[in-house]
Amino acid sequence: MIKLLLPLVIGAIFALATLIFLQLRYKLKVNYIWQCLQSEPKSAVITPVFQTEMIAELPEPVQRYFLHAIAPGSKLSAWVQLEMKGNFRLQPQANWLPMQASQIISSLGGFVWRAKIGQGLTRFSGADYCYQGKGGIRFSLGNLFPLVDRQNQADISRSAIGRLGAEYASWLPSTLLPQTGVTWQAKGKHTIQANCKIANEPLSLTLTIDDKGKLLKLTLPRWGKQTQKGEWEYIPFAAEMSAEQTYGGYTIPSEITARWWLEKDNYFEFFRARIEKAQFA
Repeated sequence: MIKLLLPLVIGAIFALATLIFLQLRYKLKVNYIWQCLQSEPKSAVITPVFQTEMIAELPEPVQRYFLHAIAPGSKLSAWVQLEMKGNFRLQPQANWLPMQASQIISSLGGFVWRAKIGQGLTRFSGADYCYQGKGGIRFSLGNLFPLVDRQNQADISRSAIGRLGAEYASWLPSTLLPQTGVTWQAKGKHTIQANCKIANEPLSLTLTIDDKGKLLKLTLPRWGKQTQKGEWEYIPFAAEMSAEQTYGGYTIPSEITARWWLEKDNYFEFFRARIEKAQFA
């Protein structure tokens, strides 16, 4: 009997050791990316603080957005670190799960989002990232058994870059100043559009603002597979902001929802978050 069970025991131990190794390796990788994103960037923006002269030639609605988001004289932050709580769901008809997360967004072209989702025995945790044009995601049940693990795949990376652009406009507006190579247009009094490239991926961000420049809504074509056939393509993606808070000269959305698709009959809202803390540096 012992001889029969021994291979099974050895196999189980090996499988467990492999899971632990893969989890630890990903955690170390995410920690390394986080530290890299906190490095001092070699920015094209020479002026260390935000000045109105930097946006003087932009259309008035675009100026209004920047002047509301960044107080003149504020340091041009290279990154922001966020703490958030909220809810998350995996499918359009699924129940909302409690979520808490920490995130860094950096002008070096990346982000890391570490999250714990759910509760009790069904709680899962992990992180996704975008760095140097590469995206990755790994979440595990019980901090061990992987539910999803995709890294350095072209589709995942392209989708992550789209998310990064949206989060620049929401939470790190200094990265979208014209001095960084972003071009702006005013589509109307309350609609502005930013066009840029991140890791050679073209992005077109459409922002809806109010009379004071407060960001109300953001839309963009984002690479995803939330389609009937599950095939990757550019899909309308939107985020809506219902509250804001000022942190060290930056006024950013503090309550936000995100969804795929825009029409009420097929949209998939999957993310609701409230910013608890923001640190700019």
